[in-house]
Amino acid sequence: MRKEIIILLLLAAIVIIAAVLGSGYYRDSFQSESKASNIANEALVRDDSPTMGPADAKVTIVEFLDPECESCSSFNPILKRTMKEYEGKVRLVVRYMPLHPNSTLAANFTEAAGEQGKYWEAQTMLFERQPEWGERHGAPASAPKPDVKALFDKYAVDLGLDVEKISSAIRENRYAEKMERDKRDGQSLGVRQTPTFFVNGRQLARLHGAELRALIDDELKK
Repeated sequence: MRKEIIILLLLAAIVIIAAVLGSGYYRDSFQSESKASNIANEALVRDDSPTMGPADAKVTIVEFLDPECESCSSFNPILKRTMKEYEGKVRLVVRYMPLHPNSTLAANFTEAAGEQGKYWEAQTMLFERQPEWGERHGAPASAPKPDVKALFDKYAVDLGLDVEKISSAIRENRYAEKMERDKRDGQSLGVRQTPTFFVNGRQLARLHGAELRALIDDELKK
């Protein structure tokens, strides 16, 4: 009888120890997953990232773009129509992935314009006039190089901006650290080309308006 009691006590002790160890493992695992999730979220959205739409929108679209990227320019009207279609339900966040010779200058231009309240107008203008200032894919090496800074001064005037403030930002490369941080964040998320989109953290597999809307609709249903 005494032997049976001892065996039962040993079994109970084993069960208790297993439960404690299992609880600790679950807690550590949960904390690790939460930490990883927080890191991923920070890599997607930074506090100083340009945004369009309500902060509490159910769906957040993050775009890693290059102002000098021809695909970014051609897809931008589709993106803007999509934002209009889902107005109030979706937030757009812009991150930079500078991969072209003049992209950092252009990003400085848009960021400086944003300080004067015209970020989105500046972005749209640069995309629309990209053939004037941007490096064109397949252009011959002998093609004349545009005076990008002079063109940006002109664009600043057209937008009604303080030209000296814009020129100063470009001259100082004021937002270089922000561009490099965004680029590192993008690389940590596997971004290798522009534009790359994430919808609530899910990467858009194919650059197509219908695919983007389908992903948004799927997230809105959740």
